[in-house]
Amino acid sequence: MLWKRILSGLVGIPFMLLVVWYGQVPLLVLTAFIMFCGYYEINDILPGNRKAARFGLMLLGGLMLLADAFFYHGSITGLVLVGVLLLNLLAVVLLYPDFSPSDGAASLYGTFYVGLITYLYLLRVLPDGVAWLIFALLNTWAADTGAYFIGKTWGRRKLAPNLSPKKTMEGAVGGIVSCLLVSTVFHFYFSEPALVKLLVLSVLVALAGLLGDLIESVMKRQAGLKDSGKLIPGHGGVLDRFDSFLLIAPLVYYYVNLTILG
Repeated sequence: MLWKRILSGLVGIPFMLLVVWYGQVPLLVLTAFIMFCGYYEINDILPGNRKAARFGLMLLGGLMLLADAFFYHGSITGLVLVGVLLLNLLAVVLLYPDFSPSDGAASLYGTFYVGLITYLYLLRVLPDGVAWLIFALLNTWAADTGAYFIGKTWGRRKLAPNLSPKKTMEGAVGGIVSCLLVSTVFHFYFSEPALVKLLVLSVLVALAGLLGDLIESVMKRQAGLKDSGKLIPGHGGVLDRFDSFLLIAPLVYYYVNLTILG
């Protein structure tokens, strides 16, 4: 299993960084692909009967979020969220009784949860967006890698035994330390933000990544699944790989906007 994770990383990480460097349409296409796969996976995970209708609604909502990110750089996100909500409420009325309010709620949950991947694109369009997106990605990978190896080597105290038995307190600390190291190195190459601000962001990123991982664990536990899919060797599905980033990306985006650019 470990060699598959390493091989996937050796292929996926350089590709991801290359697309981030180019930005614009290539990054939008990659974001759309991750979103499509994420909706496909979460549609199987969430309970409900009208999965075809729900998948269509999630895709339509996701396209609205992508359009906002690409054309308006997130400036009409509030309007888009209201539109997605109204779209799902309309579906509950028009498809009644087959598409119940609980189906609509699941559709909304899936749309907004997976839709957080649009911040992959929105981070790139910030001033110095390449650096901030790479910062978010490197910290995501550092938190995951640090938690995995430290937890595997020294982990003793369970963090959330009912959700993820392999996660330990020691692994969580390892993830935080790994993020702090990455941010310190990052500061030497991109010295304008104060180091203290980057270190605070690193701790928040590590905690957000852990929470994102546990959120997906809750959904998989409810569905009786080990992985969300099989697309990425050694990792599982797209949601297994990007569950942490779904929370980290908007955190970095708003932290940078409010404390560094603002």
